[in-house]
Amino acid sequence: MKNLQLHIVISPDLYTKNPESSVLGQKIVSKSIEMIESLGFEDFTFKKLGIEIGSNESSVYRYFESKHALLVYLMNWYWSWIEYKLVFATLNVASAPDKLNTAITILTEEVTEDNSFSYINEVMLNKIIIAESSKAYHTKAVDQENKKGYFKTYKDVVERVSSIVLEINPTYEFPHMLISTVIEGAHHQRYFSKHLPSLTDVREGGNNIVRFYTDVVFKTIAN
Repeated sequence: MKNLQLHIVISPDLYTKNPESSVLGQKIVSKSIEMIESLGFEDFTFKKLGIEIGSNESSVYRYFESKHALLVYLMNWYWSWIEYKLVFATLNVASAPDKLNTAITILTEEVTEDNSFSYINEVMLNKIIIAESSKAYHTKAVDQENKKGYFKTYKDVVERVSSIVLEINPTYEFPHMLISTVIEGAHHQRYFSKHLPSLTDVREGGNNIVRFYTDVVFKTIAN
């Protein structure tokens, strides 16, 4: 039986032409993930991408007006996928603590490839999110882009998990700060574990990042 292929819906404000609408568009997204993960965002260019996909640079600009726009698109795809996973994993879970435990795991665990999506490598995309996604909003244009909804999917994920925190402790004062700190902190710990290991306590096979943030969250919101 073949895996069911699902589609992530991305706001049309985030692209010039929907990359899912053509084989070329899907190839642009797929190859850009590989190249950004390999080269880094600074050294990645549409000219290099065009060479890799056997097309010209102008064809890439028909889909995305800049590599910044492409990075924002990839970030939105990632957080839409995470929200899909959160909804699917907690749909029939009645207990709020169990829902929160599941949510923290999804937000902090090591990513594995999801065969429900045919042309996106989620493992590589996760590495980009960890290393590069802050460049999408650490810009002078962040306020204007925020008003346009560029970061809505990330905020939706934080809101969804924050609401579970408030199910458990309705008087907890800082749910959004807590969950955004968990997400960003877990990404930092993944990065440190690969590049600056003395800054972390990650141990191979120990699931330390998930365990640490689960412990932090539940102890923090305890009455």
